[in-house]
Amino acid sequence: MADTHKHGQDIAVRTERNWAFVAILIIVGLAGMAAFAGIHQATMPQAVVETIDPTRLHLGGEFVEANLGSAVEADGSVTVRAIGQQYSFTPACILVPAQTPVTIRATSADVVHGLLVQGTNINTMLVPGYVSVQSATFKAPGEHLMPCQEFCSVGHEGMWGKVKVVSKDEFLSAMSNKKRVSCAP
Repeated sequence: MADTHKHGQDIAVRTERNWAFVAILIIVGLAGMAAFAGIHQATMPQAVVETIDPTRLHLGGEFVEANLGSAVEADGSVTVRAIGQQYSFTPACILVPAQTPVTIRATSADVVHGLLVQGTNINTMLVPGYVSVQSATFKAPGEHLMPCQEFCSVGHEGMWGKVKVVSKDEFLSAMSNKKRVSCAP
């Protein structure tokens, strides 16, 4: 009986040692993957990082007030320029056509904001000093809420915008004789 008990203890010790070894291998593997990803990101930065002076956004350049909203490019695609600032998006309502490539170029004037278009894959951070770029094609007309999803201070919960998707014809009609368009009043 003592031999059986001793044999059972030996099996339990070996099994625990094996499982501890497996757990250590998993931890080392995860740490190695995290280190590789961190080193790879540091050595392979984003292909394009655009910077901008957030203190001069409304004074001139790409994000001057008259240049915000949607515009048709020469190739037929649409570029949207927007700014996030406490506690609103400018423009508050973005008008885009369905079935058309759309590029959203946005930045922040003050603190980190999040631009999330519900029901789509558009989700980016707006960081002061940097231009965020997102591309999408909206399949069908409709409206999408656009909340700020990064806590930006006490008025954060009221920071909402909207993306209104309309047919190509309706969009082109709204664009007639205008450089930029939005659905904000």
